Amino acid sequence: MLNRYCIESLTWPKVQALQAECPLLVLPLGATEQHGPALPINTDTVIADALCRDACQRAQVAMAPVIPYTSSAAHTDKWPGTFSQTPLSFIQTLVQYAKWAEATGWKKLYIVNAHAGNDAPLRVAVDQVRIELMGRLQIGFLNTFFITPEIEAHFTQDAKDLHANKGECDLMLHLAPDTVDLDALESADDPDRTEDLIFSYPVSQTSLTGGTGYPSRGTAADGQMLFEKMCLAIAAKLEQAKLEQAPLAESEWGSAPDGFYS
Repeated sequence: MLNRYCIESLTWPKVQALQAECPLLVLPLGATEQHGPALPINTDTVIADALCRDACQRAQVAMAPVIPYTSSAAHTDKWPGTFSQTPLSFIQTLVQYAKWAEATGWKKLYIVNAHAGNDAPLRVAVDQVRIELMGRLQIGFLNTFFITPEIEAHFTQDAKDLHANKGECDLMLHLAPDTVDLDALESADDPDRTEDLIFSYPVSQTSLTGGTGYPSRGTAADGQMLFEKMCLAIAAKLEQAKLEQAPLAESEWGSAPDGFYS
């Protein structure tokens, strides 16, 4: 069934009609990267896309096509399947995306990120856009792992530095079970070796399998329950985003110096 809120399958007049109803655009971020021996390389993209399709339909707001090619260099070239932008190029991608969103009629851009490696460049991009497009485009984001304390606890129960773990396996067994290699689940388990460390390390220095956590503990039933909680939580954020405005009047605003971002 066609989701009228997914703009990738709409004509421009229908996109324009959605803007007139609500000028908020939701942008999902995934990744294309190795996810251990048992989960597919599109795991983060599948999760981001499915969450946003459901949440946007509930909140009745527009959803942009998911971006699958993001910041994954921490996975190194050790395992096949990873494709990454540099952090800088990804920041520039997001900034340009926001500028095009504003130029074509959107007033608000809310980014839903399902890949932990995107967090740092995403924060930098949002910081730039909120100043450079102040008064023209509101911008914000969330990381899907940490929407609520309950959701965060589910994802981090087997690994704080989670990747291809139980939580992600739960979701994939619910959303795309045919893409999970059930025979490889036991060999995919790998403990979190990052607790109490003070330096930051790429995945190849902390994981033998490419994952961190215990995907063998994943179940479709847990994935269904987790997915529903995440969709409800994201939809609630979108309802807030539809109404939210800057706390202070425009007369109080400052700006960056001319040419600061040139």
